[in-house]
Amino acid sequence: MLEIVTPPDAPAAEPPRRRLPPWLKRPMPQPDMMFTGNVIRDLRLETVCESAKCPNRTECWSQRTATFMILGNVCTRPCGFCSVPKGKTEVLEADEPERVAEAAERLGLKYVVITSVTRDDLPDGGADHFYRSVLAVRERTGAQVEVLTPDFLGNRAAIERVIEARPDVFNHNTETVPRLYHRVRRNANYRRTLDLLKQVKESAPQMTTKSGLMLGLGETVEELMEVLADLRDVGCDILTLGQYLQPSLAHLPVERFVPPEEFDKLGDLARQMGFSLVASGPFVRSSYHAGEMAEHVVKTH
Repeated sequence: MLEIVTPPDAPAAEPPRRRLPPWLKRPMPQPDMMFTGNVIRDLRLETVCESAKCPNRTECWSQRTATFMILGNVCTRPCGFCSVPKGKTEVLEADEPERVAEAAERLGLKYVVITSVTRDDLPDGGADHFYRSVLAVRERTGAQVEVLTPDFLGNRAAIERVIEARPDVFNHNTETVPRLYHRVRRNANYRRTLDLLKQVKESAPQMTTKSGLMLGLGETVEELMEVLADLRDVGCDILTLGQYLQPSLAHLPVERFVPPEEFDKLGDLARQMGFSLVASGPFVRSSYHAGEMAEHVVKTH
């Protein structure tokens, strides 16, 4: 029998990714995505749909919707779960807010989600760019706008600048439980996340706030419930819970695939805790069907 021996100095093989369970496999539709893709490329815009390898991109783009990602396509934080490129950041493009607004108009969007990479290299973390983007979209389209922001390193003036734009929903993701922050959200801080959401509610009590977590990274149900209680304590209105999926072998592995029935139970528990709206399921993402979610709870400003 032939025995294969690995040389002592050979690099260790990359561990294979876990097989997807049946509930995470679905037929790939063949929709027309060209219109959305052409608009994005023509206006030189980035989307989190592409950069974060979202599993829902095909569905969303076929319906002529996308989540715009401003401030470039390079992030300053090395989060272990995210596939957005890290490294040398790009110069801000002054006309980007207007291009986002034009894309929203061409796509006929009535609800626009704007997110960004994290830009710790900028004095305000890109807050004024968010402000200008919200105003440009609203002026050109009259659409409702949701922002999904980084934490701005806790810079209260920067957070206030985004609040001044009066987005219909202010979203900032918690991502995971505090114990896992050092591995999942390096350079982030759990308390800082809660403080941001708290500041939004204190500054604009009628503004809808939203946060989301990925499951399957090694958290326990007890830890998750503690986080949800903390989010309710700071007045968070909308909650999303979805399955973490490993973008590549270089990213954190999936510790567990949470079955749909468990997502359902967690969603029920969250509703009992007082969240105005909860989306809980394997394919749920922060901006997935965001407009349909928000229409149930967004206040008139």
